[in-house]
Amino acid sequence: MSGSRKAIWAVVGAVVVVSTIAGAGGMAMSLYANHRQKAQVEQTTTAAAAPKSDLARFAVGSLAALSTPAESKPAPEYAFRDRTGTAVRFSAFQGKVVVVNLWAMWCAPCKAEMPTLQALAKAYEANEDLVVLPINVDATPDAAAEAKRFLADHAPLPFYSDAKFQLPFEFPGKGAMPQTIVLDRQGRIRAVMRGEADWSSPEAHTLIDAILAEGGAAPPA
Repeated sequence: MSGSRKAIWAVVGAVVVVSTIAGAGGMAMSLYANHRQKAQVEQTTTAAAAPKSDLARFAVGSLAALSTPAESKPAPEYAFRDRTGTAVRFSAFQGKVVVVNLWAMWCAPCKAEMPTLQALAKAYEANEDLVVLPINVDATPDAAAEAKRFLADHAPLPFYSDAKFQLPFEFPGKGAMPQTIVLDRQGRIRAVMRGEADWSSPEAHTLIDAILAEGGAAPPA
């Protein structure tokens, strides 16, 4: 076989190998997507069948998918970081109602709902008993820097981060993005929203007011 033919067959062989690898990779991604979709369906089915608290009455409108577990479990004692890099735990916010939002710059629905979280924070800005706590889960310094700039346009929302991308799996949403969790004054998980919602909506305000009222706090004027 001539040198030119050898070169041609080498190229053909390389293309076949690359195509095979690409096909395997695509199949793996497809299997992962199917597995994730199946897991989400199972979680939704389980959540629908699980006992709910009286907060379930607020699962309407943009909060129709809201989960309100009858058993109020404590928030995970997992350390995330504030803007300065200092470790923070949810126990630091006990005594307040906390709206935890897990988001990332690569998550389009996360960014789409951020203005509604901004509106929620502004509506309750005079009420020190409510904290709107977005926690960014981007893993690289460049993405985190972009996230800081993004939040700077959504004042008064603060910047917190979990570069390990662990928190979404510590909460009942089990990796759902975006994922929003409402904690009561005792740091217990009272409501979980998997996916995008309108947190400036009347149903969101009514939900927050109900949890605030459990501790005797008056809703904002």
